[in-house]
Amino acid sequence: QVQLVESGGGLVQAGGSLRLSCAVSGRAVSDYTIGWFRQAPGKQRERVAVITPNGYTIYADSVKGRFTISRDNAKNTVYLQMNSLKPEDTAVYYCAADARSIVTKESAYWGQGTQVTVSS
Repeated sequence: QVQLVESGGGLVQAGGSLRLSCAVSGRAVSDYTIGWFRQAPGKQRERVAVITPNGYTIYADSVKGRFTISRDNAKNTVYLQMNSLKPEDTAVYYCAADARSIVTKESAYWGQGTQVTVSS
């Protein structure tokens, strides 16, 4: 059984930075495709960034150039470095894991979420 725990959310001013962490337990993080998703009030859950077991990364257009996903195998943790934050980045951020090469809203393993609020 894979468990994921997010941390690192908070309140930040526009233009600031945050780093989110997704700590994985139960299996090696490198065995899974890990994705960061976000959901703002009244909106659909959106996939933000993905890292595959071989280290390939994918980003939503809305965060390209500002967000970076990375993985520390020794710590069994995936990070999301968020720079140049905008008020529209405000959402609950979730990480998800999938044994397939993709991670979607239907993936089996999810964390509890961490709130990110960007003030203007």
